[in-house]
Parts: sequence; C-alpha cells; structure tokens
Amino acid sequence: MDSTEIRARDGEQFRDEALARSVLYGTLSIALHVPTEEILRQLRTENTKQILREAASFLASTAREKTEKQEAQPDADAGVDLVARVVDWLQTLDKLTLEAWLTIHSRLFGHTARGLVCPYEAEYGQEGLFEQPRQLAKIMGFYAAFGLMTKETERERPDHISCELEFLEFLSCKEALALESEQEDMLRETRKAIRLFLKEHVGRFGLAFARLLREQATEGFHGELGNFLLDFLKMECQRVGVPPGPVALPLRSAEEGNVPMACAEQSELIQLQVPQ
Repeated sequence: MDSTEIRARDGEQFRDEALARSVLYGTLSIALHVPTEEILRQLRTENTKQILREAASFLASTAREKTEKQEAQPDADAGVDLVARVVDWLQTLDKLTLEAWLTIHSRLFGHTARGLVCPYEAEYGQEGLFEQPRQLAKIMGFYAAFGLMTKETERERPDHISCELEFLEFLSCKEALALESEQEDMLRETRKAIRLFLKEHVGRFGLAFARLLREQATEGFHGELGNFLLDFLKMECQRVGVPPGPVALPLRSAEEGNVPMACAEQSELIQLQVPQ
C-alpha cells in the first residue's frame, strides 16, 4: 500500500469518526430538549438505536487502537465502556411515555434558569458580576463565526446544554465534510473550534451538569443519560487534549442572575439556524 492509499484510508477513518461523534452529540442534544412525541418516536426507532450502538462501538474501538499505538497508559476514566452506557440508556426508552418524560423534565429543569439541575452554562461559576453576559457573548461569537444563530422563535438562551451540544454536532459534521472534500483550511479551523468550545464551554460545565443530572435522577432515562453524557465528554476532552471540567461546579449567586430569559413552550425546540 503506497502513501497515497494510506492517506486516503486515514482520511476515511477520521471522517467516519467525526460522523460518529456527530451522531452522539446530536442524540444527546435532542434528549435534553423539551420532550415531544416526535423526539420520542425518533429515539425509539430500531434504526436510531442501531446507529447509536454502531457509532459508540466505533468510537470506543478507535480510541482503544490509538491508545495502543501510542503505547500510552490510559487513566481510569479512559477505560469506560461507552457502548454499555449507550445501551443502558437506550433500554430506558422502551418503557418511557411522553407524559412521564414531560413530568420528569419539568421537575428536573423547571421553567426558570434554576431548576434542580441547571442546564445553562452561564449560571455556573463564581467569576463575578460581569462574567455571565461576557460568557453568553463568547458563546454567541462561536455560533456567529460559523454563520449560525439561535432561532428567535424559540426564545431560549444560547448557553443551554442542548444548544451547545447541537453546535458540537454541527461542527463534527463540518469536520467530516472538510475531510471528505479535502479542504484543509476548513478542517483546521473546525478542529480548532471544537477544541476551544470543549475547553471553554461544554467541557467546562458539562461534567458538573451531567453529575447533577444523574444524582437527581438516579435511574431511568435521565439517570442513564447523565452517565452517557459524563463519560462521552470525558472521552472527548481526552481526545482533543484539554482537561475536563470539574464534576462539582457551584452555581453563581442568584442575585447576579440578570440575564433575561423567556420560557419556551413545550412544543418548541432549541435549535441553531443560518440567519436569513
């Protein structure tokens, strides 16, 4: 096999990895949306379940291969079986009803920024009065850099965990496209954005969010979702070489919470769109 064939094979491998990551990011994103019948139906299909299992299996396998090639000594978290996490979570879907999902979602996340489990990144941390709007502006800057914005009709904050995971789904798809079309500049900028967004945003507060989620819902759909999210984010931070955020991160004082937010209707989804 000559060098050209090796590069082509490696390019296909990296492309498939990016697509697999997009599947997991996208699934986690819609699982943290306000529940709808359509989302539940989509998650329950055998095709969806098979794709998720295959994506998790592929990523776990390639992660092990890279560790072996580098002759690295993985830490304890690196050995987590992502496939088992995904399978355990998928099994909870069989008995889940929309009514039960809506009830639990409301109990966990509430109708304000401060539920039992806070899904908003800018609510985490004790950096000071002006850090919250600055953090929101940075997140919107990431979205705008790739021609995206939050949908005005959804009236949801850009720092919602679901919206941030959807952005990483988008970036992973863009990475796969750059690899497929051999656009090196696009690939370099997209990978840089993924690394920075994990380091400064999702990887910073996502582990604390996932821990809270599995503590407040110790079993069932949300408990297993917390396990899935926690271990996937640890794997992703390790992959791009950034330290994962703490699993315990305090919420800022409620008196500082001056960021406007309107509650979305249950029929609305958090989405990113290209500005018209």
